[in-house]
Amino acid sequence: MFYNLVTYIMKETKLGDFEETILLLVGILDKEAYAFKISEEFEAQTERAVSIGAVHSTLNRLAEKGFLTSEMGASTAERGGRRKRIYTITAAGQRALKESRDFKVSLWNQYPSLAGGNLNFNF
Repeated sequence: MFYNLVTYIMKETKLGDFEETILLLVGILDKEAYAFKISEEFEAQTERAVSIGAVHSTLNRLAEKGFLTSEMGASTAERGGRRKRIYTITAAGQRALKESRDFKVSLWNQYPSLAGGNLNFNF
């Protein structure tokens, strides 16, 4: 029972590739990190289509994991008075991104034919 709980908790604190990309885009967009803008930026950066529903569910999942917070922005005339939900990365989200990056860099460094020695990512 204890092992299953630990395994469940560990899975919930790891980032999937799509989650990682969405979390990075929230950081890139900063004060403009709302679902529609995130989906536009995803498509621009990856040259792949994404549904707004996939973005919304991923943002919700990241918030449930404690990697994001959100608040409602001010209403704007351009949106007919509707407000946007703006997302912000938490300290836990930043930590998860760093751990994900460090893990991947470690793997790249272990792949001799592509690493060409040690990769040096100065972050």
